[in-house]
Amino acid sequence: MAPMHGEYKAPGGKLVVVDCDSEGGVLRNVRVAGDFFLEPDEALAAIDQALEGAPADADAAQLAARIEATLPEHTVMFGFTAEAVGIAVRRAVAEATDWTDYDWQLIHEPPQPPALHMALDQVLTEEVAAGRRPPTLRVWEWASPAVIIGSFQSLRNEVSPEGAARHGIDVVRRISGGGAMFVEPGNTITYSLSVPDALVHGLSFADSYAYLDDWVLGALGDMGVKAWYQPLNDIASSAGKIAGAAQKRMTAPAGGTGAVLHHVTMAYDIDADKMLDVLRIGKEKLSDKGTTSAKKRVDPLRRQTGLPRDEVIQRMITSFRTRYGLHPGHVTDEELARARRLAEERFTANAWTARVP
Repeated sequence: MAPMHGEYKAPGGKLVVVDCDSEGGVLRNVRVAGDFFLEPDEALAAIDQALEGAPADADAAQLAARIEATLPEHTVMFGFTAEAVGIAVRRAVAEATDWTDYDWQLIHEPPQPPALHMALDQVLTEEVAAGRRPPTLRVWEWASPAVIIGSFQSLRNEVSPEGAARHGIDVVRRISGGGAMFVEPGNTITYSLSVPDALVHGLSFADSYAYLDDWVLGALGDMGVKAWYQPLNDIASSAGKIAGAAQKRMTAPAGGTGAVLHHVTMAYDIDADKMLDVLRIGKEKLSDKGTTSAKKRVDPLRRQTGLPRDEVIQRMITSFRTRYGLHPGHVTDEELARARRLAEERFTANAWTARVP
């Protein structure tokens, strides 16, 4: 069997690299490396030894426990953790791919209706799952204001129909879970990643959220915004929430590989009074955020960066391109035709929008 190689960089942390073999269902010839900091020197050999002979199907937590049990006293791990090593091992065993293994395509097209955006997410990710499209970063432009509710949310619990009608706001349901998002042209930055599921092999569902948005934290940092991932699916700063993420896993068709749709809505600016008139934000939702005011939960990027929206987007794109490479692309005629049919048949249909009344 060929040697296995896995890499993992926790958000805000350092890179951990694991090379190993698997013989008889256990790990052999384990070598851990990376750009982390570790004291004392002999702790690295202790980590390797802790993993030697470990079950190849052990999860990250079990591997981390083996490491922690054998580390020398007073060991200092800076920029990584025992769990990060465990995740890197899982990615090696699962033969996970890396960002730079792919030829990434950028789609950034003129404004489109909310329902078409929902359909494009589904179609493009299905194409990636089938192996007919490269991994894609799509930056959205909104043709009209909307409320986007999660796949499993109750329509009546989340949206005030009177408020939506008063402000001319469409309500659409997406295919991913998570909470409701209030979006307006010029005030919102939204992007999608449609990626092969091999990119997140070895990661837990929760870890995959942070992993797929680590590049955004770097881009925000370059713009002077100190942000972090707040589990499960928020990007936050000391001033409040900046963005919310959601995912949908798609199984592989015959000959395909499977794919993950990961999309994020960021608040560039926000009309908080309008948002509160349209969304029904309950006390339970606010209580776990440590605040009693929905207005205080969201802190727009316009104030934090002082940059025009278009420049924020371009800096994000540049950050992604610098890290992983990125080539201009477009939605094909066939993809667009499928998306338009899907928007009409599903995403503008009351049967879908009100499927959870």
